[in-house]
Amino acid sequence: MATRTTETTVTFRRSFTLTSLDRPQPAGTYRLVTDEEEILGLSFLAFQRTATMLHIPAISISGGPTQVYHVNSAELAAALEADGRAQPQNS
Repeated sequence: MATRTTETTVTFRRSFTLTSLDRPQPAGTYRLVTDEEEILGLSFLAFQRTATMLHIPAISISGGPTQVYHVNSAELAAALEADGRAQPQNS
């Protein structure tokens, strides 16, 4: 069975939290890694997501340990959508 890993980034404009994270995270761009496995028995090539991992802290924060959290991809998508809908805060 073939597997593939895709690395990308996600950007939050505001702090956010997910159920798998131990505390809220600040706004920033985060490394996101997705693992997928090939679905066998089809007449075409298709993959199914098996893991979504978010690297903490944000890419712009250096000098500390990096932790990797398995996150729910639907919850992550909802958090990103909510972040995009949020109104800018007045200072």
